[in-house]
Amino acid sequence: MRTYQVGYFVGSLYSKSINRVLANALIRIAPEELQFTEIGIRDLPLYSPDYDDAYPPAAVELKEAIGRSDAVLFVTPEYNRSIPGALKNAIDWASRPWGQNSFDHIPAAVIGASIGQIGTAVAQQSLRGVLSFCNARQMTAPEAYIYFKPEIYGDDGTIHDESTEKFLRTYMEEFRDHIQRVLTVLPRSV
Repeated sequence: MRTYQVGYFVGSLYSKSINRVLANALIRIAPEELQFTEIGIRDLPLYSPDYDDAYPPAAVELKEAIGRSDAVLFVTPEYNRSIPGALKNAIDWASRPWGQNSFDHIPAAVIGASIGQIGTAVAQQSLRGVLSFCNARQMTAPEAYIYFKPEIYGDDGTIHDESTEKFLRTYMEEFRDHIQRVLTVLPRSV
């Protein structure tokens, strides 16, 4: 059984982010073949091509973390019908300078939670467009637009609703299978 290193992004900088709660739940129920490391985005300055010849340490660390990952998982809220600026900024850093795109061919999945009924659907559509341009190999199904109800999730990552846990467990199993399929055809260079 092969173990896959999954770097995950929480798109919100908010300390009480419901998407961080969701990420913790996903990690708790993920197949044992998946090992997770958060890729932080909080300390990144705003991207500018002025930095392309000398990346700041936070951006170097970001690119190195993605390089150590076999796959990436995006757990993000929806801000104004799109992805949060901090997450877009991180993607800009990781995909530059030209010819050094850290997301090229990496298996990726997108999920998000919201207190609204459409559960980040528009943000995910926006994020998928950006990831397509970055040539990430996205898991397109199942889609997961999570309507967040606080009583369902424990602080320790437990899920208190059987149907929600079953859906999220299936999502993570599908993500594992997606990673295996992509890396069989397009192995990540070390």
